[in-house]
Amino acid sequence: MRKVFFLVFLVWSVALVAQITDYHAHCISTTYRELVAKHDMLLDEGFPLPQWSAEAHLQLIDEAGIDRAILTLPAPHPYFGNGAECNAECRKLNEEMAELVKQTKDNRFLFCATLPLPDVNAAIQEARYALDTLGAVGVKLATNVYGQYLGDSVLDPLMSFLSERHALVILHPHKPTPQNADVMRQTPLAMQEYLSETTRAVCNMISRNVLARYPDMRIVVPHAGAYLPIALPRMQSLYPVMRQNGLVGEIDFKKNISCLLFDLAGSPSEETVQALLTLTTRDHLLYGSDYPYVDPKIITQNMPRMKKHLEQDNTTKDTITTNALIVRIAEIEVYKKYLSDYLSAAQTVGSRSVATEAGVICIFPMQVKEKPNTIRIVEIYRDSVAYQSHLKTQHFLDYKQSTLHMVKTLRLIDATPLAPKAMEAVFKKL
Repeated sequence: MRKVFFLVFLVWSVALVAQITDYHAHCISTTYRELVAKHDMLLDEGFPLPQWSAEAHLQLIDEAGIDRAILTLPAPHPYFGNGAECNAECRKLNEEMAELVKQTKDNRFLFCATLPLPDVNAAIQEARYALDTLGAVGVKLATNVYGQYLGDSVLDPLMSFLSERHALVILHPHKPTPQNADVMRQTPLAMQEYLSETTRAVCNMISRNVLARYPDMRIVVPHAGAYLPIALPRMQSLYPVMRQNGLVGEIDFKKNISCLLFDLAGSPSEETVQALLTLTTRDHLLYGSDYPYVDPKIITQNMPRMKKHLEQDNTTKDTITTNALIVRIAEIEVYKKYLSDYLSAAQTVGSRSVATEAGVICIFPMQVKEKPNTIRIVEIYRDSVAYQSHLKTQHFLDYKQSTLHMVKTLRLIDATPLAPKAMEAVFKKL
């Protein structure tokens, strides 16, 4: 009886509340401020470090309706020419943030670790320690560390490690190196060069096919993708002639771009978001406040507009017409401390999808008995149109936004049903 099938999912049903995770928020602790001051670098980025405290940040979270914030270190990067000092300070700062997360109730703070680049081997060791021991949900990478830019071949071992770990990687622009000091004084970094830096770093990675070669990282690009909606089409148009002349290697643009997520820090306009959607889909957009660099009142005032940017785009036309049944198994490893929250979210999105979407035949989460942190989800969609429509629903977007930091690894297994017409008989048996 088909009713029994739906009752299984209705048992899971709970009120679905949109979860807002802030993917662009900074921790400016006393330890970090004193380190930067010690090296006379407080104005290295052209403007002073803003004041920050955990108490004030938590107050903002409550007032703005943010559920949790992923803390990262701002610029400048804590490398001042001494590798041993950088290693020690990154460890201290990461342990400090881990302790802060531990002391904060309800997982309202999470953190991404700072890595002691430019020492790649030390960075890998610190990433492993932060992910496995400190409970970091990912790592933060600067667009460049005093001239060592993302995309540099020397960073490939780190990229390989982060891909193997399916790591969340939050990017942040830093002062370009080398740079023209007069230009920086004339137009402060935050007004323009940060956008150029972000674009430069991502384009560097794409030009070396880094994201396609190490595709299992989840890269968060800040500030609504900066100039990428302009830069990437130009790269693609020039690629054939550049490749023909041996100026670039093989580039899989589609695979590179598919790895990217985009935070909306900077309160982008509707036009900016629409430009970004020429590269990606709305389910790849993430909330970002840029606190404490943005006034809390502005963050709170902008929240309704930011939520609108993250909502389903009902005007998007789906041009896929294939009628083939879509069957997929998602295998997900969840961080132990988030297991309860993830199970609740997975059950909720499953029940809501089956109950409200005609094209969703089955979303059936299961917990592996021998490995409780491993979840397998059987997904069956009537056709590609139903599948693409499901990806744009608000309940799926809420689920993806709220659980991204909980997932340690994700493997999607696409399957070909050998007897698709047997599906009806299967559900009749229920």
